[in-house]
Amino acid sequence: MKLPHSPFDQVLGAYPHPFVFVTLSGAHLYGFPSVDSDFDLRGSHLLPGDAFWGLSDPRMTDEPQSDSAEGLVEVVTHDLKKFAGLLLKRNGYVLEQLTSPIVVRTSPVHAQLLDLVPGILTRNHYHHYRGFYHTERKEYDRSPTLPPKGDGQGDRVPSGQPSIKKLLYCFRVLMTGIVLLREAQVEANLLHLNQRFDLPFIDELVRIKASAEWGGVPDNPEYLSALDQLEAEMDRAFTESWLPEAPPARADVERLVVEARRELKGAS
Repeated sequence: MKLPHSPFDQVLGAYPHPFVFVTLSGAHLYGFPSVDSDFDLRGSHLLPGDAFWGLSDPRMTDEPQSDSAEGLVEVVTHDLKKFAGLLLKRNGYVLEQLTSPIVVRTSPVHAQLLDLVPGILTRNHYHHYRGFYHTERKEYDRSPTLPPKGDGQGDRVPSGQPSIKKLLYCFRVLMTGIVLLREAQVEANLLHLNQRFDLPFIDELVRIKASAEWGGVPDNPEYLSALDQLEAEMDRAFTESWLPEAPPARADVERLVVEARRELKGAS
């Protein structure tokens, strides 16, 4: 995928602190962006050590936005300490951001974090993906009754049709959770995931989603049956998973955070 570097540079160039990494997340990472999808940039930056010396806690998260000809660019980055803390709390969001193959900014610390990923994965990531699935499934089930978004032109969900975006999120979340628990791999792209699960309708759903971010899809009991089967498979994967209960790389992650802050101080 060709990335629109110019609008990314515009919003990222205003950052006062160095990046550990920035990657593209959201629908672009999941493999089903629409022509009107926003660009979700996610990552980590590094505050100087003296930001923690005063009485006030430093601002650990930045969330700038920038409009561009290619669409809205939304950025969320955490200081490395906060990011590492989330990473060690079975947070699948930040895990997927760290391992996203669509890299916008990188650094040696990013590479070191990626090397630690095998020691961060636990069987308890199941709880993140199961909770995420239940949230998306509830929104999918009620999506025909949700008010339309935007101006009612290109991004309106047709009356009586469930949201195709929410449906694809449901499939993506379940498949990602199963693969993590069974294979100790982080894979967030639905089309790549479906090479393992081979659901015959996924490619067509992705093609429909590509035309509009908030499009609808005709209800089909086959979709719900497949979701129920995947949910049961994820429950079995949790029961059978050989992954540890807690991340064995916790001490290595903490050491990396300390060393990165020291190196920043030495370079300043």
